[in-house]
Amino acid sequence: MAAGLPLLRRVIAVDAAISRFLHTLFHPYFPTALLLLLEISADFRFSFPICLALLFSPLSPALLPLFSPLLFGLLLDLAVVGLTKAIFRRQRPPYNHSSMSAVVAVDKFSFPSGHSTRVFFVASLVSLSGTAIEAALLELKAGGGLAEQWIVGGDEGRVVEIVAIGVFAWAAITASSRVFLGRHFFLDVVAGVCLGVLEGLVAFRFLRFENFLRHPTLSESRRGCKLSACNLH
Repeated sequence: MAAGLPLLRRVIAVDAAISRFLHTLFHPYFPTALLLLLEISADFRFSFPICLALLFSPLSPALLPLFSPLLFGLLLDLAVVGLTKAIFRRQRPPYNHSSMSAVVAVDKFSFPSGHSTRVFFVASLVSLSGTAIEAALLELKAGGGLAEQWIVGGDEGRVVEIVAIGVFAWAAITASSRVFLGRHFFLDVVAGVCLGVLEGLVAFRFLRFENFLRHPTLSESRRGCKLSACNLH
């Protein structure tokens, strides 16, 4: 364990040097207002209420296979990032001078980048939910209106592809902006990206409740069976 400490210190020192270089190189080319706008777009206090609103919107029945794991995944992300930051307690870069309000107390720590986990969680989940999104577009198109005007000639798959590329582009730019703005070190962002993809896989596979909403409860099933039996007699 002691033998690994010098190597760990060297990695941290190299990470700090690379991060400072990237911040110094790119920050002048990106307006601070733009970097802060990207920060807000991935903030939990912004993304979670939007997700909650979508869950209760008219789009929800068609896109429930995306919205339900998205909602629970954002809560999972908040817990995982908070716990990881509390364990590692890495301080943010010393040149992080822009004002920043924390969601939770552990946000004063730097590893991993919570914004990076969040945006890549969303991007991964959108990519994995391509089939559900395409089915929802078909359903919306069948209902007419705006969706029918946007999607012509059976191009639902193309629309899903464009959406996925757009979300991944937003995720990549937002994650990079964390280093450019000076909020995080480079390895904070790399760890955040990896965690976000993993969270997307977990949420897509396990964190969904639409089946419970669509299927009748046990008591309702039994009641239905009894009524069927009565009808038969």
